[in-house]
Amino acid sequence: MKKLSNEQAIKVRKRIKDKKPDFKRQESWRYKRVKENWRRARGKDSKMRKSVKGWPKSPNVGYRGPKAVRGFHPSGYIDILVRNLDDVSKIDHETQAIRISHTVGAKKRGEIFTMATEKGIHVLNPKEERGIEEPIGSS
Repeated sequence: MKKLSNEQAIKVRKRIKDKKPDFKRQESWRYKRVKENWRRARGKDSKMRKSVKGWPKSPNVGYRGPKAVRGFHPSGYIDILVRNLDDVSKIDHETQAIRISHTVGAKKRGEIFTMATEKGIHVLNPKEERGIEEPIGSS
């Protein structure tokens, strides 16, 4: 099999993901008390576990994406969690994008965001930063 570039592999992954069914928990459509969140069918006589025709599909290895882009963000960047300014300085802006940790406060979040934009780093969760234009505490 020929090696795919990252862009091609992301397209293949999207195509596979579009065909993938929404996996539902067994009997969730029958009982209100059973949520749709996926749980593996484990019963002795379970029709889903036995893959009986007419019953919903279960997740298996055939729905997996290409190894080259496994774990990548849909934008094509590698997702890196950032907690401080030192983490931002280690980022490669061409292949990696940052996600600012939820534990970071507003002041440091603003500093991280400005440093990232100066270096041309893509921020995956920028919606929190839109309100922050200047560092908090500077009166």
